[in-house]
Amino acid sequence: MELSTKQGTSLLHNKTYMRVYSAFATASFGDWFDALAIQVLVGYRWQAGPLMLALIPVALALPSILFGSVAGVAADRLNKLKLMRVCDLLTALLTVLVLFAPSMFWLLPLLALRSALSMLNMPAQQSLTRSLVREDQLLQASSLNGLVNQGSKIAGPLLGGLALAFLTPQWCILINALLRGCSYLLLLSVKNIRTDEDNSKQPEAPEDKIPLHTMWREGWSFMLRSRILLSTMLFGLAGALVIQVVDFQFTSLFRVFAPERESLLGWMVAATGVGAVLIILLLNKLNPETGYSWRLGSGYVLIGGSIAALGSLQPGASIVWVLLIGFVLGIGNGVFMVTFNYCLQKETPPHMTGRIFGIQNTVLSTVLIIAPLLGGLLVQYAGPARIFINTGLLLLLLGLAGLLFGRLLWPEAKLKLEGAQPVAAVDQG
Repeated sequence: MELSTKQGTSLLHNKTYMRVYSAFATASFGDWFDALAIQVLVGYRWQAGPLMLALIPVALALPSILFGSVAGVAADRLNKLKLMRVCDLLTALLTVLVLFAPSMFWLLPLLALRSALSMLNMPAQQSLTRSLVREDQLLQASSLNGLVNQGSKIAGPLLGGLALAFLTPQWCILINALLRGCSYLLLLSVKNIRTDEDNSKQPEAPEDKIPLHTMWREGWSFMLRSRILLSTMLFGLAGALVIQVVDFQFTSLFRVFAPERESLLGWMVAATGVGAVLIILLLNKLNPETGYSWRLGSGYVLIGGSIAALGSLQPGASIVWVLLIGFVLGIGNGVFMVTFNYCLQKETPPHMTGRIFGIQNTVLSTVLIIAPLLGGLLVQYAGPARIFINTGLLLLLLGLAGLLFGRLLWPEAKLKLEGAQPVAAVDQG
């Protein structure tokens, strides 16, 4: 209670949260070093075709599809801090093994195993965040998590691109392993987590005796009964299905209009990170009760327009256009991801958070089996430019539909907004 009364509206005074947050930031930064290096290694050095590139997201998604919901239940039942420590340590070890992968046939199983650990880590981190912060700090916590996730897209690709100019992709992969080790050490420094929820919900012990399949079923049942959660999940699923058609084909597109500039993809992702960070900082200062439909819909409109614009670029296009489009793409991505995660956390009771995020992992990862393979086939036979333009326009239309039919998709959120306006004004004052 002492923390609760002294913290005010700032999370910076919550030392436990800030240590967990720092560990998350360290791991996210390393992941972007790693992600860019793997794309360059596979796309530019191994010269893998669109279909082989499409197998990377499939390998990353398979563990989430098979075990995502169970992972969410585990995050609710097990000690979240210990679970995150184990995931970081094993991820570091597997990343070292990725260094020795001689081909795609070795790389894909290692990426799948590493993804399985991340699948456990994500709901544990979200659930722990939900336990460490108060209700009125959820948007701030969501924004800070998004800020790290997007901010790492600035430093990661920029420094990763610089490293790739002088070193091999394997060095960037090694950096990720080292940063994961640092994240593990940071989590080791966190001891005896106590939250208000832990104190007020001490009689939660009986949940330990509830069978896993019962907790899993309860999570699905709760989500299906909540109109807001169901609409948000379905809207996210529809958008992910479209986005994942091209998400791992950026290397194919960049090889067409920038065949000699490996680092250009890194610059584009960095610009995306800048846009996302700036919009997240802005969202953090706005009223959190602003309608979900406006933010989610406009996010898809900006992402879709940017994807279509990238597909319209001609060979030898100026880097200025690449950076500008990447910046707008980042704004759309930041708006959508912060709102999506905030909605799931806000509309879910603390003891169900791990399960709901586990379900989200499973649902959104399911599209990573179908969409990337479809995208690989389409890019192989129609070329990346045409597929990027059509995919972008489709996502833009989906965003417009969210804006137009928001009252039908999120009616309860609209009622909450109207009822909470005066209270919000008092709180802000």
